[in-house]
Amino acid sequence: MADASLPGAQKAGRSCGSDSSDIHAGCHVRAANRDDLDAINRIVGAAVMSWSLPERVRRLSLSLYRYTPVDLRHLEMVVAVSGREDVTGMAAWEPADATDSPGGRRALLLQGIHVDPCYHHRGVGRRLFQAAEQAACVGRYDGLLVKAQHEATGFFLAQGMCRLEVSDPRRQYANRLWKSLSG
Repeated sequence: MADASLPGAQKAGRSCGSDSSDIHAGCHVRAANRDDLDAINRIVGAAVMSWSLPERVRRLSLSLYRYTPVDLRHLEMVVAVSGREDVTGMAAWEPADATDSPGGRRALLLQGIHVDPCYHHRGVGRRLFQAAEQAACVGRYDGLLVKAQHEATGFFLAQGMCRLEVSDPRRQYANRLWKSLSG
């Protein structure tokens, strides 16, 4: 995905991201490709191993979070790249099931945002979130949906997302967040 503004989407009354002036110098977002998978999986692995779960659970679940070439065909995936062309973060999304989004609205499901720990608190995650917002605007989705790890909810709330009420705890993920993009 190119790092471009969406004047048409903004005219339609959609929120398509905010000022990116505080993002580390030289960072840009582009579509992920097969050559990025090793770096993506290294970053995802570091994220999984930082979660507040027993070490054995983190280790056993790590393989479930690894991305493969098949994922590149089924998900839209982008990477944040530094000025030195190092992959510093990644994000992946796909259309959400209508039963997961509020009121059955059309939503883009953000599968994950992961940032290299060396680049935490430098705006990389925010820029990746903005790329997902732009994709949702281009796709004319009503909003973004995230099923977040508990530790990540603060980040998503800071991006303007709201917690969704859990009406069926057996079926619904506990940390579901929503951001409406319709005017």
